[in-house]
Amino acid sequence: MHTAPRDLARPPAAPPQSLRITPLGGIGEIGRNMTVFEHEGRLLVVDCGVLFPEESQPGIDVILPDFTSLEGRLDDIEAIVLTHGHEDHIGGVPYLLRQRPDIPVVGSQLTLAFLSAKLTEHGIKPVLKRVEAEDRYTAGPFSLEFIAVNHSIPDGLAVVIRTAAGTVLHTGDFRMDQFPLDGRLTDLRAFGRLGDEGLDLLLVDSTNAEVPGFNISETELTSAIDQVFATTPGRVIVSSFASHVHRIQQVLDASHAGGRKVAFVGRSMVRNMRIARELGYLSVPRGLVIDYAKTRNLAPNKVTLICTGSQGEPMAALARMANETHEVRISDGDTVLLASSLIPGNESAIYGIINKLTDLGANVVHKGNARVHVSGHASAGELVYCYNILRPRNVMPVHGEPKHLRANGALAERTGVPADNVLITRDGVVVDLVDGVARIVGQVEHDLVFVDGQTVGHVTENTLADRRQLSAAGVLTVLAFLKSGTAELAEPLEYLHRGSVHGQDSLDNASRAVEKALADATRKKTTEGEQLEEIIAKTVARSLARSSRREPVVMAVVLDA
Repeated sequence: MHTAPRDLARPPAAPPQSLRITPLGGIGEIGRNMTVFEHEGRLLVVDCGVLFPEESQPGIDVILPDFTSLEGRLDDIEAIVLTHGHEDHIGGVPYLLRQRPDIPVVGSQLTLAFLSAKLTEHGIKPVLKRVEAEDRYTAGPFSLEFIAVNHSIPDGLAVVIRTAAGTVLHTGDFRMDQFPLDGRLTDLRAFGRLGDEGLDLLLVDSTNAEVPGFNISETELTSAIDQVFATTPGRVIVSSFASHVHRIQQVLDASHAGGRKVAFVGRSMVRNMRIARELGYLSVPRGLVIDYAKTRNLAPNKVTLICTGSQGEPMAALARMANETHEVRISDGDTVLLASSLIPGNESAIYGIINKLTDLGANVVHKGNARVHVSGHASAGELVYCYNILRPRNVMPVHGEPKHLRANGALAERTGVPADNVLITRDGVVVDLVDGVARIVGQVEHDLVFVDGQTVGHVTENTLADRRQLSAAGVLTVLAFLKSGTAELAEPLEYLHRGSVHGQDSLDNASRAVEKALADATRKKTTEGEQLEEIIAKTVARSLARSSRREPVVMAVVLDA
């Protein structure tokens, strides 16, 4: 395997007759997938998703790819191609279209429907180009072909990108379920034809590369889900991604068979299931789905609630139920079914919610204690199968953390791909495909871009460090009344606490330290208010760190006595 060095410089201009590949997200992480292809001075974007924040990123809604390398080149973008409708592949599109709304967006019916609902909320009228499996589409110098792939959402597509520089396959997220609920198989015949034609570069899903063998089929989960419904004396509360149409169909079927009414809870869940139902991706018997308010008049064993929050998102419905801040109150006899895998990084948040739900009396069923979920990503056996069919000359694992990328690269080597042709990259690393050879040539900007409410990109790592410090030790405001025009205290310091707790001895020590610092400022004839505020704040912070081993955010306010 050829791993990208850490000290890469900016890449040179793309050579003639080359295809340049620049991932701006999704490599080294699970989320914010986005890859930019450049040929003959024109650009093609495949996916534009978001990453959900971790506990160490308080106040952040989502995290975007870094569009900095596209500045001044938005008019060069021929299209945005979407592989499927999950948030980590489409959630960033509104933010890119804010900068140029007329970029054509290409995708399948359900993918574009989910995206359109999001764009309406952003006030954007997009240019949408609907495609289906086996369709071909031309975007400038890029000739595109779409291949059906099976995933945990309907209408997934892999995309073949043909240029004068070579042929690339981007699998998107996929698996090889041989008995999918919707009957839509990953098209291995198309993969085989592409292998016979000659594939220069394969960008392939890495999420489950460490998992041996083959995934079980979605159909094998039905009996376990039915068992949950048959043995629950109260309500069944199912938490799932708002886009997991297949799993929600299984829940609807089990509810109908058990005589339960179903209510969707959460704005995104209600919206997406309405779209899926209208487009025929969800089969709902008449009268099965009702408003949540009507479930209050039913016996608990006649109710199923389907909500968001399977990844522990703090503002999602399930987390608010666990924290008793939602109108749905958990009670004894309820079963909470977590119908999703744990995304790496979310484990502590999810287990925290499981404990809270259990403490409220719920029976929590999840992948760890029952067969109620199967991953939507190909495991090692499936990946090897694809490598042997496609026989790519070069491989670039995508969609995964570093351990997943390396595991995927090792699989590629075992199937005969030369080690030098297996590229382990990361976000921002630029790869050029020239004469059938893929090589790492440089690196572009690839920072995390934080969305905080209505602001995009203003929050920095320093901002988050301040928030973490506030969360850990609170804030302490120091009021200093000084003699007019001097650095001498007119009266003792006053301390105002907010989430900060300190003993009187620690504060007395801090006051004595401030007196010494102000005396030094007097000798240096420092009397400016802002300078004195900085001196006081730093002195108090150092003193408290020594005496109480706590470092609150310290703010000083100097007032003229």
